[in-house]
This record gives sequence, structure tokens and C-alpha cells, in this order.
Amino acid sequence: MFTQSMHTTEQLQQILDTAIQNLKFPDQPKQLYDPITYIINLGGKRVRPLLVLMATELFGKDAHDSIHAAMAIEVFHNFTLVHDDIMDNAPLRRGKATVHEKWSTNTAILSGDVMMVEANKNLAKVNPIFLKDVLDTFNATAQGVCEGQQLDMEFENRDDVSIEEYINMIRLKTAVLLGGALKLGAIIAGASEKDADLIYKFGENIGIAFQLQDDILDVYADPEKFGKQVGGDIIANKKTFLLLKAFELAEGDIKESLDTWTSYKDFDIKEKVETVRSVYDTLDVQNIAKESMNKYLGNALNLFAQINASDEQKNNLLTLTNQLMAREY
Repeated sequence: MFTQSMHTTEQLQQILDTAIQNLKFPDQPKQLYDPITYIINLGGKRVRPLLVLMATELFGKDAHDSIHAAMAIEVFHNFTLVHDDIMDNAPLRRGKATVHEKWSTNTAILSGDVMMVEANKNLAKVNPIFLKDVLDTFNATAQGVCEGQQLDMEFENRDDVSIEEYINMIRLKTAVLLGGALKLGAIIAGASEKDADLIYKFGENIGIAFQLQDDILDVYADPEKFGKQVGGDIIANKKTFLLLKAFELAEGDIKESLDTWTSYKDFDIKEKVETVRSVYDTLDVQNIAKESMNKYLGNALNLFAQINASDEQKNNLLTLTNQLMAREY
């Protein structure tokens, strides 16, 4: 099984960076392809393509075997960001102008469309032995992400979203892409169907835990370390785990306060964030959210333990998981 000396995480990052720099898109029309180069070179953590490579090495094969699948995942992920930013009317992405702001909405739509094509072109370079399983996994993942985004938009106009529905939405919107990335790497390494499914479910549970952590950090993070506006979800009335749980638990004056602040069209931002946060504190929703987050993290680690690979092979992925979940409050 252990046929390949493993790369360090830093070496895998370098392999990724080189592959991203070597991505070649057509020259013309420039207005169509320049935005793709722009968004992909804005950086980011590149966690998803890294997961593809790590999963391949976990099952004893070389990361280079799955580099085309990793590029497909990275291009697809950036495609979703381009279209999400249009839907959210977001002016900034990673501190720079979004594609639709820098070019135009129509260009951003079309560039996003062609990114999906480019993702498929990368997938087509995968070893033909694995191609059907790779395509099936990629397509199921991509479809799930679109379903999650649709549910997220629908939730904005609903007042009856349950926690269960919310967890399913973040599973689709965020978590299936982590699971899908890992499963692609496993398939290309020739992992058993059982192990490929285990690593997919591991990724899904980590993705849910990570998003729940994000919900908590949005309210309780140290602004210096968070990298974005603390309280953004509260300001936007975003239906996160914390807000949904607060509505579920709130009664009397507390419920009235929550109803009032979420219905205001004009409000003092600082006052709204402080008031809603104090409601969360009163109802202890931060700890309830942490319990839920830890449940999904526990599920993930339990699934990971069942994967047929040595501790040495599992080390990189376990370390990355711990780093992802170690963000500070």
C-alpha cells in the first residue's frame, strides 16, 4: 500500500502553485479569459485542490497523478465565487474588486460559464481508467453546490427555516466540495470504494463543522484576526445556526427584541450587533453552536479513523484538519 514517499504540505502547495501558473487559457477574446486569470490569481488558501492531492498521497500514490483533478476543483470553485459574487452583489473578493465590478455582470456570467468548461477540460486529462468515476463524483459535487446556493437564496425570503434545513444547505453549498475533492484524490489513487466513500463523508462532516465555526466566528471573533467585518451576518440578518437557534429559544421580551432588530430597515450597525449578540449570550447559543460543531468534527474524525491507511499516511490530512478548525475566537 505505502508505495510512495509523501510530500510535505509545503511541497504540495508548491506543486499546486506551479500547476496554477501553468494553467493556459485561450488568448482571445481577452475580455472573456482575462477575468479567469484574474480571479484564480487572487490567491486564497487553495484548500480544496490541496485536499485532492493529499487524498491521493494518503492512499499511497503521487500527488502529480491527481494534479489535473485538483486544477478542475480549483477552477470550478473560482467559477462558483464569480457567480456567487454577482448574486450577492459583492464589491470585493479577497480585498480586490470582484469580476463583475471590474468588468461587467454579463462578462462575469460568461467568464464563469467558460470556467466550468475549463474545469471539464482539466478533468478530461485524468487517467482514462478512473475517468467515469471521476466525472460522476465531480458532477454530483458540482450539482450539489448549485443546489446549496439555491437553497441559501430561498432562505432569505423564508421565516420558517429549520436548523435541519440549514445544516443541509451548508452541507450542499460548502461541505460537498470538500468531500468531493477528497474523493477525487482517492479514486485516482485506486482506493477501495469503501475508503473513497469514507473520505467523502469525512470531508462533508469537516465542511459542516467548518461552516458552523464560521458562523460563530462571525459574531465572536477578534476583529484583528478575523479578516472580515465581525457581525456581518447579524447586520445582514443572515440565517445562520446562531440566529435560527436564537429564534427557536427566544420568548417574551427577548423574542420581541430579536423580532424588532431583524425587521429594522434603518439601524445603527454597532447597536444592532451588540444587541443581537447580547441576545445570543443570554440564550447561550454560542455554546450550543460549538456543541453542534464539535459533533460534526467528532463524526469526521471517527470516519477518518476507519480509513485503511497508516498513521504516517494520515498525518498531513489530520494536521490540515486541525489547522482549519483552530481559528481563534
